[in-house]
Amino acid sequence: MNYKEPSMYDKLLTKLKSNNKSIADAYQRRKVSEDDETEGSESLSVSDEEDGYEELDMVDNEEQTEDVETEDDLQTSETDQDEDLSISGPSAVATSSFSNHVEYKLSKVEAEDLPKKRWKYTWEVPAADISNCKWVGTGECFIKDDDLNSNYGLKQKLYKHWLDAYKTSGGSDFHSSRQRWFFSLCNSYCDILHCEKKPFYHKGFEEDSNIMDAYLMHSLNHIFRTRDLVRKNDAKISKHQESTKEDILSGDGFLDQGFTRPKVLILLPLRSIALRVIERLIQLAPATSRVNVEHIDRFYQDFGSEEVEGDNEKEEQPKNAKFHKPPKPSDHQSLFKGDTRDDFMIGIKFTRKTIKLYGDFYSSDIIVASPLELMTKFGKAEKNKDLDTDYLSSIEVVIIDHADVISLQNWSFLTSVVERLNHIPSKQHGTNVMRIRQWYLDGFAKFYRQTIILGYYLNPDMNSLFNRLCLNYQGKVKSVRDHKGVLPKVLSQVRQIYERFDADSIADVDDARLEYFAKKVFPKIKDEEQGGIMLFVSSYFEFVRLRNFLKSQNASFCLLGDYTDQRDISRARIWFFEGKRKIMLYTERIHFYRRYKIRGIRNLIIYSLPERKEFYPEIVNMLEGSDDLACTVLFSLFDKLRLERIVGSAPAKRMIKSEKGVFVFC
Repeated sequence: MNYKEPSMYDKLLTKLKSNNKSIADAYQRRKVSEDDETEGSESLSVSDEEDGYEELDMVDNEEQTEDVETEDDLQTSETDQDEDLSISGPSAVATSSFSNHVEYKLSKVEAEDLPKKRWKYTWEVPAADISNCKWVGTGECFIKDDDLNSNYGLKQKLYKHWLDAYKTSGGSDFHSSRQRWFFSLCNSYCDILHCEKKPFYHKGFEEDSNIMDAYLMHSLNHIFRTRDLVRKNDAKISKHQESTKEDILSGDGFLDQGFTRPKVLILLPLRSIALRVIERLIQLAPATSRVNVEHIDRFYQDFGSEEVEGDNEKEEQPKNAKFHKPPKPSDHQSLFKGDTRDDFMIGIKFTRKTIKLYGDFYSSDIIVASPLELMTKFGKAEKNKDLDTDYLSSIEVVIIDHADVISLQNWSFLTSVVERLNHIPSKQHGTNVMRIRQWYLDGFAKFYRQTIILGYYLNPDMNSLFNRLCLNYQGKVKSVRDHKGVLPKVLSQVRQIYERFDADSIADVDDARLEYFAKKVFPKIKDEEQGGIMLFVSSYFEFVRLRNFLKSQNASFCLLGDYTDQRDISRARIWFFEGKRKIMLYTERIHFYRRYKIRGIRNLIIYSLPERKEFYPEIVNMLEGSDDLACTVLFSLFDKLRLERIVGSAPAKRMIKSEKGVFVFC
């Protein structure tokens, strides 16, 4: 007899079954079934363990007391003939991408190789809807001209509803539309990195909405196919048990569940964006599936519009100066319109005729949350052993939208959330263990999870998350773009001097940047009497290092940082304008949230380039006066992504590879 090493879930069940007879019985039946299948013997009869089976038969993981479904609700859609109810096997209808993905049997060797694998992008196709952009992917190119008469992998009722909505909005060629194309990309179940998406707040409402429609339809398609598979298997089991006592749960066709019900996680930065996404999700659900939307009033109370904090802030005015508060840029007004809080989490459950908002997380299909709120849940679970976050154990599709905004909140929170997905649960949550997919039991769920990262720009943190934590066996697809740069938007007549410093590795770049500034830049401004010097930094970490350095040099400076109090901000602006402080230390994050127009700048030193390209001309255009204006920019090889967005892809390559280290733009 061959020894089989116990899986992670085997060890969990060993602990659980000691306190729960039904789990012990079901676990024993599955082990016997697996042994019998290996030896070619018959399956274990249900009648031998009938009591235990009935106790564990909670296939849908639904709260029966809260959401009692009628017999009609439990039936599958008459229009979706994906599988039949026969016991003999699957129907002759072509299998969907969903079925191909979840039914693939990943070997242990493949699973061990995936975390170490260095993916090679072997194909590319132009992105027709985005200028100077292309898609690149691993493996074989799956992008092809879909049959015009097909549903593009969508369930029939979803396709029909989406097509009707598209035509109602004025569309005429759904096949060539951006949303259809991006849906097909999502339906490949590859991991996707698309950080060239023009957001709704940057005059990209149509593009952003099309991408959002595509990933929402993909989410609906995934959970509807998951639900239908479970219900059809329920019907097969029920029909078969009426005529025979033979146990039919031994076949792989009946392994159709994870540890818990939630299958889709959508991570967003702000409540106002969550409002937009969930509203559209409800609209895209077929009319028959949203006859009733529960708790919609509570939803609008929690996520509805609020006055933007900061818009009504009263700031002290410089003496004897005509200072009137300029309006915020249009993109800032659009992004921060509504409720800008970043602590939210809501479960959404779909039944045949009802969408239930604020469902219990364990009975929900989709969870929409912010990284901050999930980190709060993790913290509470660590302190209170009665709490847990096992509802993240069976997530199969993760969508991270507006990753660029999340990066200006706290990117480490997002990384921690992704790292905690698809862990073996700490408790048993009413799932029928006889129907859990084998790759869940083997601890391979993270290799089946699809992660879709969407944003306005790409940075090393996003690249790292995509390369290190997105391990889908299907492969990867990402967008790549040649940038034109934003230098023409600089209106000030100022020479912009770019100085390159050397760093051996990305781990050394921060020390090398500070050393270059201390030796080459600071001595030029240390004894300057006129003042008006702004130091712009991209990250809070750099802000702290520069602040400490300036203190050590007894420099005359003021701070506008991420956590500076409003009164201190107003005071610092006055001191800087009136020349009482020679240097102002200013961060990208505070500019992102406040978009101040700082007066009195005559010498701008960009210690680190901004991530958001539009901030560069905004900051440079703050330079005032006609004489002795200066702008100095520090950069290294490891700033390539930011440099490309600002000066353009071609100049950036030359600046990084050139033997000389100083470059001037006028």
